[in-house]
Amino acid sequence: MAETGTLNDAFLDELRDTYDAEKQLTKALPKLAKAAANPKLRAAFETHLQETQGQIGRLEQVFASLDEKVRGKHCDGIAGIIEEGKSIMEEDFDETTMDACLIAAGQRAEHYEMAAYGTLVAWAEAMGHTEAARLLQETLEEEKAADKKLSGLAEGGINQSAADAAHPDDDEEPVGATGNGSRKTSAKTGRR
Repeated sequence: MAETGTLNDAFLDELRDTYDAEKQLTKALPKLAKAAANPKLRAAFETHLQETQGQIGRLEQVFASLDEKVRGKHCDGIAGIIEEGKSIMEEDFDETTMDACLIAAGQRAEHYEMAAYGTLVAWAEAMGHTEAARLLQETLEEEKAADKKLSGLAEGGINQSAADAAHPDDDEEPVGATGNGSRKTSAKTGRR
């Protein structure tokens, strides 16, 4: 009969998975940046690439603090999220729609990472790995900040620009422009 694993085993497994996820993201983030039309969005992806490289170094410090060899374990979760992002970039969307979709792809990755780091912090604290918990918390805060920045870009105009481009016929005509004061109705949706 095989020996039963402990929380420490699960923690190390999650740590290796997260290490690999960060490595995969260092290859994906430049592609997201290149696909972005909005300069602020491109800069956000480029900045987060630099942060991700620092996060890899921080994870290596976590391994060292635990006297564990640095190694990754293939992260299927982030691989799937990256694959979805690649599929989005292959679509023939207008620039603002592509930017809105790139934000969504970026946020999927951020939320996945926030879940992983949140778990790692909680487990490290529960097991008394104070240094590991501190380092992991630092990365968790960076992931939250990156997510917030992407939300700010989406809510700060990118989503609305994409929505406006999707419904160009929904513009209201000035009162009296059609002779009867009625508003134009979209032929596609029947909406006013």
